[in-house]
Amino acid sequence: MNMHTFLSAPDLDGTDITAIIPDDFRLQSGQKLEQTDVVARLYGPANAPVVVAAGGISAGRVLFAKEDATAAAPGWWEGVAGPNEALDLNVWRVLSIEFAPRLPASQIYTISTHDQARLVKLLLDQLGVERIYNFVGASYGAMIGLAFAELYPDAVERLCIISAAHRAHPMATAFRGLQRRLLMFGKATGRDAEGISLARQLAMTTYRSDAEFAERFDGPPPELAGENYTVCGYLRARGDAYAATDVNRWISMSDSLDRHRVDPAKIKAKVFLAAVPTDRLVPYDDMKLLHAQLADSVFIDFPSLYGHDAFLKEIPAVSDIVRMSLR
Repeated sequence: MNMHTFLSAPDLDGTDITAIIPDDFRLQSGQKLEQTDVVARLYGPANAPVVVAAGGISAGRVLFAKEDATAAAPGWWEGVAGPNEALDLNVWRVLSIEFAPRLPASQIYTISTHDQARLVKLLLDQLGVERIYNFVGASYGAMIGLAFAELYPDAVERLCIISAAHRAHPMATAFRGLQRRLLMFGKATGRDAEGISLARQLAMTTYRSDAEFAERFDGPPPELAGENYTVCGYLRARGDAYAATDVNRWISMSDSLDRHRVDPAKIKAKVFLAAVPTDRLVPYDDMKLLHAQLADSVFIDFPSLYGHDAFLKEIPAVSDIVRMSLR
C-alpha cells in the first residue's frame, strides 16, 4: 500500500454517513429492525484507502474527538485513532460504525454478528466502496469483522482482530447468560436501573483479570457481614455509573455475542490476531485455534494485566498492533 500518493485534506471531526435499510431487510432471526437507517462516522481524507473500525458493545460511532470547547467528550478509541496516531486520520479514511439496535431499543432483537456485517455493507455500498483495506476490530467489533470477511471474502484485504475468536466460548456464554437473567429480573420487577447496575458489576469481573484484582483489591474485610469489601465497592460504583444502554439493547447485544460463529475456511483476508493470555471471555487457546484454521494469519501475543479490557487500557501496545496490521 503506497501511502506517498497525494491525499486530500483530512476530515478530523468526522461526518455522519447514513444508509437506508431496505424495507425487505430482515435479520437472520426473521425480525425487522424498527430503525429505518444505519449510521456511521467517516473520518480522514476522501481519497484515502478505507478502514472500518469497531469496538466493544458500548462503543459508538465517535471514534476520535478533539477535547476542546467544540467537542468535550473523547471518542471510544482515543489515543489509538487520531491524527498521527496508529490509526492515522491524516492517512486513512476511517469508517467508525454504530451497532444496531439503536438506543432506546423498543424490543429485544435476536441479531447476529453477520446481521451487523450486512449493515456495514449497506454503509460501504452507500459510499461506493467495493473493497476495504482493513477491518480493525476489538471484542464485539472484531467478531463483526470476522463475520464480514466470511460473508464478503473479496471485499476486505486485511483484518485486525483483537480479543475475538471464531466462536463464543461456553464459559463466556455462562457469564453473559447470568447478566441477561439479572437484566430480565430487574425489568420484570420494575427495577431496570438496578438490574443494569448488577449486570454491569458481574460483567466487570469478566472484563478484567484475576491478577489485576489481586493487585488492586486485596484489602482487609469490612467490619460486618453485608458491608462492602473493597472490590465490591468498586464494582457497585462502576455498575451504578453505567448508563450507556437500556435493558432491551443490552440483552440483544449480549445474545449476539453468544450467537457468534464463523467458518475460518471461508475467510480470504490476511488476519492479524492479537490474543491476551489473561482474557476470561476470549480464551487464548481459542484464538490459537482460529490462527491454525485461517489460510493467512499472524498471531500476536498481547500480554496485559487488564484481561479483555486490554484493548481500551493498553493504548501503546494496541497502537503497535494496529500499526502492524496497516503496514
